[in-house]
Amino acid sequence: MTINSALTHAEAERLAARIAELEHERKHLLAVIEILKEASSSLHFIDILQAIARKLGESFGLDRCSIFLGEQGGRQVRLVASYEDPTIRNYVVDLERYPELKRAMQSGETVFIPDAANEPSLRHVKGDLINRRVKSITVVPITWRSVAIGAIFLRTFRDGPTFSDADVRFVQVVASLTAQSLRNAHRYERLAQRTHETSEHLKRMELERVALLAFLRRLLDTFGQREGAWGEGLLPRASAEEIDRLVGVAMAVIQEEAKGR
Repeated sequence: MTINSALTHAEAERLAARIAELEHERKHLLAVIEILKEASSSLHFIDILQAIARKLGESFGLDRCSIFLGEQGGRQVRLVASYEDPTIRNYVVDLERYPELKRAMQSGETVFIPDAANEPSLRHVKGDLINRRVKSITVVPITWRSVAIGAIFLRTFRDGPTFSDADVRFVQVVASLTAQSLRNAHRYERLAQRTHETSEHLKRMELERVALLAFLRRLLDTFGQREGAWGEGLLPRASAEEIDRLVGVAMAVIQEEAKGR
């Protein structure tokens, strides 16, 4: 009876652990769905990144969740979205101040620091980490064509939940979705810019056409007034009719060309 009870208890523990694992995965899937919905509702990359930072911060109860985008040269990044302060949108950050962020950006690989306060590379900010009760730091690069173009920075509380391997994999999936969203937003902005430029070009062409026609009309009016009734009375009747016919044909051709046929 004791052995059976122990086996039953062990099975119950395994079942409870599996249920907790499935519930954790369910929350991750729901978060991904929410992020996809947020990303599809806007084509402005700053709004997309802010929504992602907010969702990650809420999902994990983080001390900090920030999204950085790299700059040419690799010495600086820009903080473009922040869970703890949504008003931050374009803050320049020196990578030398954040060695973990620098390492992720340069290597293109995830950096996980389970005990941030005792990490040798962070000893220059150890006091701040202790005061903020920081437990772990995770930096997941946002890569495009094997190049790190940014990073998602996450920081957990010391008395908060443990950041597991599954959580890291989840953030890596989110980083991949972020890269795709940035690509789509970039395409949209380029298309919008091209559409604007095309519209401006067509507008300039139309103004040039109007100016040219106005010039020709005034030139011919002035010349006709000087010649008196254009001197058309000097032309034979057949010639005048042929001119009218040619003008009609020319106008018909111009109208068809304007239709783009």
